[in-house]
Amino acid sequence: MFVLAELKDNVRIAPDHFNLKLVDAVRDEIDRKLANKVLLNVGLCIALKEIVSLKDSIILPGDGASHTEVLFRYVVFRPMVGTVITGKIRSCCREGVNVTLGFFDDILIPHAALQHPSRFDEAEQAWVWEYPLDDGGKHDLFMDVGEPIKFRVSREIFEETSPIGPPKAEGQASQNASTSAAAAAATAAAQEVKTPYKIIGAINESGLGVLSWWDQQGKEEEQDGEDGEDNTEYDNDDDGEGACEE
Repeated sequence: MFVLAELKDNVRIAPDHFNLKLVDAVRDEIDRKLANKVLLNVGLCIALKEIVSLKDSIILPGDGASHTEVLFRYVVFRPMVGTVITGKIRSCCREGVNVTLGFFDDILIPHAALQHPSRFDEAEQAWVWEYPLDDGGKHDLFMDVGEPIKFRVSREIFEETSPIGPPKAEGQASQNASTSAAAAAATAAAQEVKTPYKIIGAINESGLGVLSWWDQQGKEEEQDGEDGEDNTEYDNDDDGEGACEE
């Protein structure tokens, strides 16, 4: 679930940090730039593990800060496809179930990857697994917000979120009326929030889903086993061997 990524960066240290040791200043600057950030095709950066090497620092003309090329290893959250993870249900919608790990929220279990058959309850705003019973009936198992849920990672999605630049300048003043709507649409599209890293999960197999489903099943099986042991009859040996005689 967590991996070590070896990265290289040119770290800028401002003059007001020259009183610190170079290693400490570089460490603070790397954490400031990367902690809790998503790197494209790398993952969610968690914490700096170690600095591998530091090259000589240089000061560029017109800039009083120092620039140092650094090779370092960073702890990154990027679970492999097929990994089983336990999180909590954050919300439900028609698209599926949104799951959080506490430090990472962009996890979606699509409705097609839920236990089958499932339906979305509009009143409860929750997905419901219609668990089939032996007598042909169904028992509703709700996926409520806050419930622990175990899922398998089926896919990961990285998306480029770098700025695309300002909209082009308008041509003529006479076209202001016609271009205002286009400019507004372009601004709205630019402001659309993109998710840099998303995990797609699945629970459509035995043992996955809300933990209480399987805990309850385990308790019932254990209770059945205890009842079977209580009903077992044992033959008593009444031949009198081992008795004390006076």
